[in-house]
Amino acid sequence: MTDRRPVGFGRRDGEPGAPPTITTPLPEGAVLLDDESMALLVPERAKRGHKGSFGKLLVIAGSLDYAGAALLVSRAAGRTGAGLVTLAVPESLQPLFAAKVVEATTMALPEDDVEEVDPDPALAKVLDHEHDALVIGPGLRPSLAAADLLRLLLTAPEEGTAGPVVLDAEALRTLASADGWWEGVTRPCVLTPHAGEFARLRAGSGHDPAEDGDLTEDDGARVRAASAAAAEWRQVVVLKGARTVIAAPDGSVGVAPFENPAMASGGTGDVLAGTVGGLLAQGLAPFDAARLGVYLHGLAGELVSERIGDAGMLAGDLPEALPMGRKRLAEIAERQRSGKRLGFGVRAADAPGDTRATTPGDGDGASA
Repeated sequence: MTDRRPVGFGRRDGEPGAPPTITTPLPEGAVLLDDESMALLVPERAKRGHKGSFGKLLVIAGSLDYAGAALLVSRAAGRTGAGLVTLAVPESLQPLFAAKVVEATTMALPEDDVEEVDPDPALAKVLDHEHDALVIGPGLRPSLAAADLLRLLLTAPEEGTAGPVVLDAEALRTLASADGWWEGVTRPCVLTPHAGEFARLRAGSGHDPAEDGDLTEDDGARVRAASAAAAEWRQVVVLKGARTVIAAPDGSVGVAPFENPAMASGGTGDVLAGTVGGLLAQGLAPFDAARLGVYLHGLAGELVSERIGDAGMLAGDLPEALPMGRKRLAEIAERQRSGKRLGFGVRAADAPGDTRATTPGDGDGASA
């Protein structure tokens, strides 16, 4: 008898963009992210909403040598659904960035030297600019002035009203050199280090990174280390890499299913920072924004690598795929809310002559 395939709109293993199937056991206490759980986190879009309804993100990123990082963050945030994205750069660089961004706007930060922000007036300008969330760090030029601005932004006395912030790249390197940086922080944060940045942060917090174990290959070590750091720093930690770990201060841990070598190229972390920042701006809590951001980022990588293979992906390929991943999750969420399933799948258990009523879409692979 010829094999019967389910018909409909459900996802089968191997469908382009589908997350991989994980068969190895998860570390104790960790939860594997999947389509169904992540669909519940996708922000709903009001039919009569406007750009101000969908979040305002302020990005403090970029430098003359790393202009691309800021552009990737801004584009990813917009592709994730943020209504308004503003890129803040030193005023001497504003003409350069204004000529490169299209949908985002730019804001000039006061300087006390070329490409060196003046921390106090820059802080006043940032706080005066209406925003729902911040991304700080990708492509920033290392400097004492930038470090001062970061410290002032994280400790501004606005507890209860200060928007959340994604900390990446240079922001993480700055924190690694500051004793007890997490004390006095008034903004909820999502830290997005790769293994090397994470080791520096742990060393700066008084720990021997070697005691954390292998943070590249050992998923158990990755979960334990990220959980310990999140609890100590009282912030959400995203330990990037294959099967990215997302840890919350309360002990909750999510693990992404993606192991995609095509993602190992410069700039993909900047896209993740913008994705998480865009979701924070849309009102998601830090742990939810981090989990959904990591998942959408991974889905985008799967979609692109399905076309081009496991090498040659550029970070700039990812933002265009983000809305497709979000669209699929939003459709799953709509079906979950309505209790309906799409498609005309046949259940594997249905035998010839079985007269039991079947629900359209039931069956292997008919659900997304």
